[in-house]
Amino acid sequence: QVQLVESGGDSVQAGGSLRLSCAASGYRYSTYSMGWFRQAPGKEREGVASIFTSGGTRYADSVKGRFTISKDNAKNTLYLQMNSLKPEDTAMYYCAVRAGWVSLNPDDYPHWGQGTQVTVSS
Repeated sequence: QVQLVESGGDSVQAGGSLRLSCAASGYRYSTYSMGWFRQAPGKEREGVASIFTSGGTRYADSVKGRFTISKDNAKNTLYLQMNSLKPEDTAMYYCAVRAGWVSLNPDDYPHWGQGTQVTVSS
């Protein structure tokens, strides 16, 4: 059974930084992608960043240059370093895993965590 547990969400001021973590277990894909997604109240879930087994990445235009996705294979943990945070980054952040190449489409991911809240105040 795939388990994904996010942590690290908090309330910060604009311009601040946060690092989200996602502890993963139970998946058995030989090649896979993990991703970070977010959903603000009243909005659809959107892809933020994705990383492939080999380390290839993809980012949403809105976070390029500010967010960095990474993973520690030894710890089975996914990270999202978020710098220069803006109020529009406020959302529930989720991690997810799928077989295959990177994707920012939430519909491509079958396995999800419960989310961690990020709130950025101006």
